[in-house]
Amino acid sequence: MVKVKELMTTGVVTASPDDSINDAMEKMYTGRFRRIPVVDQGRLAGVITDRDIRQALNSPMLFRDRSYDDYVLHELKVGGSMTTDPLTVHPDAGLVDAAEMMEENRIGGLPVVDNGVLVGIITISDLMNYLIRLLRKERS
Repeated sequence: MVKVKELMTTGVVTASPDDSINDAMEKMYTGRFRRIPVVDQGRLAGVITDRDIRQALNSPMLFRDRSYDDYVLHELKVGGSMTTDPLTVHPDAGLVDAAEMMEENRIGGLPVVDNGVLVGIITISDLMNYLIRLLRKERS
């Protein structure tokens, strides 16, 4: 059985709850990510996604003046917009279990956590790359 640790991405780009939304957006844009784990004092505190950021910026409480949006991007903190207590998976979990968890919960990735410490992330892209390798091998 293939385990999560065999496919997960390590050396994960993270955010802090005290980072600005703008900082998180820049990390996502630079790395071409749709989600970033949020780590506080070495422990997983949450996940911030591109959707979380869009919801924060489209809040009816925000004015639509561009200068105000810029202010909010720099002043609004990740901790106020992230998903707290996200679903996680252990590195020794089976790949099928992780894939089913993502499908059932309609999420694109899972932080991989061992004893509360973030050790990686597994995403739909990781699963697709694995599937492509399997199908190419089968075709050969």
